[in-house]
Amino acid sequence: MVIKSPKHNIAQIISLTITGILICLIAIGTILLFWPQNDLDNKIKVNIPNGSTLAQITDLLVEKKVVTNKNIFITATKLMGHSNKIPAGIFALKNAKNNYRIVQQLVQGNPEMIRITLLEGWTISQVTKAISESMNLSSEILSSLCYDEQFINELGIDAKSLEGYLFPDTYLFLESENDPKEILKQIVAEFDEVFNDNLSESAKRIGLSVNEVLTLASIIEGEAIFDSERTIISGVYHNRLKKRMLLQADPTIQYIIKDGPRRLRFSDLKIDSPYNTYLYKGLPPGPIGNPGKASIMAALNPDDNNYLFFVARGDGYHTFTRTIEKHRQAKDEFQKVRRLAAQG
Repeated sequence: MVIKSPKHNIAQIISLTITGILICLIAIGTILLFWPQNDLDNKIKVNIPNGSTLAQITDLLVEKKVVTNKNIFITATKLMGHSNKIPAGIFALKNAKNNYRIVQQLVQGNPEMIRITLLEGWTISQVTKAISESMNLSSEILSSLCYDEQFINELGIDAKSLEGYLFPDTYLFLESENDPKEILKQIVAEFDEVFNDNLSESAKRIGLSVNEVLTLASIIEGEAIFDSERTIISGVYHNRLKKRMLLQADPTIQYIIKDGPRRLRFSDLKIDSPYNTYLYKGLPPGPIGNPGKASIMAALNPDDNNYLFFVARGDGYHTFTRTIEKHRQAKDEFQKVRRLAAQG
């Protein structure tokens, strides 16, 4: 008969205890991960804003009735090592039976989303065309909503159209999304995020309304290719506005011609339109496109310069001048570049 020492018994007890604890932890972890949630039959669209914390994301999921127990979901997410890995964006959750399925879909994304990129400077026509082609929706309905006074008022916008308020960015939409209003609301909501209270206060300080800032920004967007020139161009237009000079901005002419963009003709500058800044002083009645943030910031923060004129150089940059004589010289130089390019 073998008699085991007390030390051996203690080691065995410790080993069994550790094993028991591990089994309990594994069981608890499994319960947490596969804790049943609402198991909603329908797909649920969840929009997670930038900078959201795990607690804020969980509150959103509770509000959407995806998650029933907030603390268990947070614990399960941390257990999976994803507490800081849930990205911002729009997600289509389906078969959200338990915490594991929900977290996996949030982290890995959902293939049933359509990605639409709206470029800086695009007009309502270009924006609605892109949405229509990607989402198989009527461009006519989308366009009419952009000019619908009641819908615009619902969005809290003081303007005659959504031109300027359809913020350029990349958007994700559910493949099954078929409500044009909801799509436009999401795009305008992104604009509201960008043009926050601080920017509204900046607009007031320089004596411009939000719509006027966007109008100027849309012209800057049409002129500038390189970010380094945006504030300089803004400075030129601010100077001309202060002196009550005609803005003479070519992008406003491109906006009113039917076959643009193209090289402008002298006859184009005579088109009778309130958007024609060669005929009418001040800013046009509204934006001529949808500017990006860089152009909006440039409109609000013009460079402190004395320039009144600028002309293209032929390489994407511009020559800025203070007098009409220097401006004419710069135009002559550009014509030489243009002729050489035509010959080459």
